[in-house]
Amino acid sequence: MTDPRAADGPDPDPRNTPDLEPGGGVPAGSTPPASGGTSGVSEHEPDTRHGFPVTGAATIVVVALIVVVFAAVVVALILMATGVW
Repeated sequence: MTDPRAADGPDPDPRNTPDLEPGGGVPAGSTPPASGGTSGVSEHEPDTRHGFPVTGAATIVVVALIVVVFAAVVVALILMATGVW
């Protein structure tokens, strides 16, 4: 048997939410229930100022080679279709 409240979704009923003003606002200093804060220290970002990663350079080279081969095939197909080659 399923819980009938599960179909309502994760948001609480606004009529039962404390500190909720008419119209859906919250008073200054209140945080709505089950909402995350945006203040505080975040996860440390890796420092990439010291050089470009080798995997990034390899990816650029591989993508460039694929583009060159694709362009060569397109040109060859056009030349074959026009009877030049």
